[in-house]
Amino acid sequence: MSTIKNKGLSSSPNFFSRENLKFNIHNLSYLPRWIIIMIDFSVLVLAFFFTILIFKGTGLDYIITPQKYLFISCFFGINIFFFWLFRTYSGIIRHSSYIDAVKLLFSQMAVLVLFLFLNFGYELFYGQKAFLNTAFFINIVLSFCGLFLYRVIIKRTFEIYFSERGSNKLIRTIIYGTDANAISVAKALKVETPSRFKIVGFVDKNNQNATKRMLDLPILVKKKKLPPLMRSVNAQAVIIADKSLSKEERLVIVDQCLEFNYTVYTVPLISDWENQKEISQKVKSIQIEDLLERKPIVLDNKSISKQLKDKTVLITGAAGSIGSEIVRQVLGFSPKVVIILDQAETPLHHMCLEMSGLDSNSKMHTVIADVRNKEAMNSVFKKYAPQVVFHAAAYKHVPLMEENPSQAILTNVEGTKNLADLSCFYKVKKFVMVSTDKAVNPSNVMGASKRIAEKYVQSLQLKSKDNGEKNATKFITTRFGNVLGSNGSVVPLFTKQIANGGPITITHPDIIRYFMTIPEACQLVLEAGAMGNGGEIYIFDMGKPVKIIDLARKMIKLAGFIPEKDIKIEIVGLRPGEKLYEELLNDTSKTLPTYHEKIMIAEEILDDFEILNTDVEELISIANRFDNDEIVLKMKRIVPEFKSMNSTFELLDK
Repeated sequence: MSTIKNKGLSSSPNFFSRENLKFNIHNLSYLPRWIIIMIDFSVLVLAFFFTILIFKGTGLDYIITPQKYLFISCFFGINIFFFWLFRTYSGIIRHSSYIDAVKLLFSQMAVLVLFLFLNFGYELFYGQKAFLNTAFFINIVLSFCGLFLYRVIIKRTFEIYFSERGSNKLIRTIIYGTDANAISVAKALKVETPSRFKIVGFVDKNNQNATKRMLDLPILVKKKKLPPLMRSVNAQAVIIADKSLSKEERLVIVDQCLEFNYTVYTVPLISDWENQKEISQKVKSIQIEDLLERKPIVLDNKSISKQLKDKTVLITGAAGSIGSEIVRQVLGFSPKVVIILDQAETPLHHMCLEMSGLDSNSKMHTVIADVRNKEAMNSVFKKYAPQVVFHAAAYKHVPLMEENPSQAILTNVEGTKNLADLSCFYKVKKFVMVSTDKAVNPSNVMGASKRIAEKYVQSLQLKSKDNGEKNATKFITTRFGNVLGSNGSVVPLFTKQIANGGPITITHPDIIRYFMTIPEACQLVLEAGAMGNGGEIYIFDMGKPVKIIDLARKMIKLAGFIPEKDIKIEIVGLRPGEKLYEELLNDTSKTLPTYHEKIMIAEEILDDFEILNTDVEELISIANRFDNDEIVLKMKRIVPEFKSMNSTFELLDK
């Protein structure tokens, strides 16, 4: 018995502990409406007796008429009627808002007006008032205050004491912005459970409301930079919610905060939220893609739609990062048939599964085939008769191609030749080839192989023009730099290295690259394909070049670490064939503008088809013998500007 008793005593404090109380109250179901009406009725009774006591102390009677019980019954009955009419009991108390306050105000004002009219009529008939108007007015004020006050108390109680915050400490955060979007974000984050952020203030970029408060939070004055202001309020992070900020202003804020290891979050417009629940999941850390100093791309959808709508489109390399995005964007223009072709089985299978989940009227055909196999490609063209070809299939890893030149030739050159020749034979309307900035003044086998492919499709265009062929295939080449997030790019590599605790490996401290996102690159490919008349090499505005070491430091900071302290950066030396910087134009090239400010045409010297075709066939023949030196020597003869760097093939340049 004593054991049981002691056990019961020891459990009692735990049952009534703050944590247990918080859990129990938080998990209460919403109160039934009749209970809310009973609570409201109790508030009315208290307000009524307070009014009587107040006026009794002054020697005045609140109720003058002898029919006191009738008046009291009418008073409470009409109050309940207006509660029902304005549905003041329908709101959930812990989520009360100004709408509930307005409903209460209207109900009490309706009672006041009705009883004042009744009192006036009573005085006309009986020569005296039924109740003191001043007392009744005070009664209504007390009733409204009581009804509103207990709702506010309950709401604040749930917000402050009984919100389930978990064991993790909340992130002290300021919100950059004072517009409607910023206020909506703050409201959402304050009432969310479980909470993730503790909002400590707002920042007005114009410093116009420094002495005011919003949501009972201060509007902070940013005199110069944001980090000192954050330090003054002990903030750990900032949420950028001001939709009026320009891209440049956002970049300045991010750079300032990252310099002092503050976390920066961004959030979409409230109107763009699909699900109002789990608000904090909409608040995302700034991604490295957000730091590209680029303006949004505006496409000429009419011309692209004219090219693709109700057409049969073949996309090679469709399982790759660029090819798969081209597939997604092409589907947005309602083609009749889309043929997705790749030699990689598993990625192509994943692509099929993704495409099957899309709501599209276009027919999809999946082909596993190698662009190097001309017979296989011929069967595809014969069966489906594509009208537009997007050729994204290629080997692109510089170090691998430096070690395997034959594979670069067989895929990048012979594969392109096969598709281009078949496009001419089957009267394809447009052939859009995805190239690279590494084809410009190439310093490696991969870049040189892509330049040879460029030259070949251009020479085909020149041949058809010289022969006066009507309805000949229009060959268009698109050339751009590194794509963030594509297979083999530095961003996924750095992300993986950071996740493993470092170090991040960089080939050279001064190496720079141009970057754009995968969707951007593919949007411009579609645009260039639509505007091309044949023979053009389109180059894209890649924005400002990015120093890779700066990119690495930013990614480390975005991940919440300190460069060189938490995550080391190691310089490992340039890889074979790698340049310090890439170019978009050959030394002898000029550019012509287009109607799209981000797309230009590179004027390259065109080669005679017969001579180039002979050279290319010889090169393919050599590649099939796998003699690396002989392959690269032939490539250098076809592309005189091909000068090897950091490679064993440098000896061939002497």
